[in-house]
Amino acid sequence: MASKSSSSNAWLIAIVTIAVSGTVVFLLARYSSAAASKDPVSLTPEAKAYVRNLKISEPEMNAHESYMKQSIVEITGKIKNDGPQALNTVDIFCSFYDAYGQLVVKERVSIVREKMGGLKPGEEKPFRLAFDTVAEAWNQQMPNLVIAGIQFAQ
Repeated sequence: MASKSSSSNAWLIAIVTIAVSGTVVFLLARYSSAAASKDPVSLTPEAKAYVRNLKISEPEMNAHESYMKQSIVEITGKIKNDGPQALNTVDIFCSFYDAYGQLVVKERVSIVREKMGGLKPGEEKPFRLAFDTVAEAWNQQMPNLVIAGIQFAQ
């Protein structure tokens, strides 16, 4: 009888361990998806009004093959802050379309980052974006670049 009781306890411990592990994984997945869906840098009404002060110039696009034989699309350009406020972060949406004008890829990327010094009033900085996930259906044209988010310096 002792072996029956100890094997029942082992099964009970295994079931409880699996249930607890499953709950932890579920909660972590739920928390991470909620954190990812939060938009840390968005266009508030103040940011929407400020967008007119930002100028993207000299956009150029190049494509090349990486060392791993993967196609890389690189976009370079400059962004200038013609407004009176310093910015910590500026994000843009890069929208790639197919030959029929339908969206194939839309990525949000930062072109100004606080850790790189932000963007002061009157300042112009170069940016470089690299994409390795652009679909083959892409029309090979410059993607649409639209300001997606601004975070003002305090």
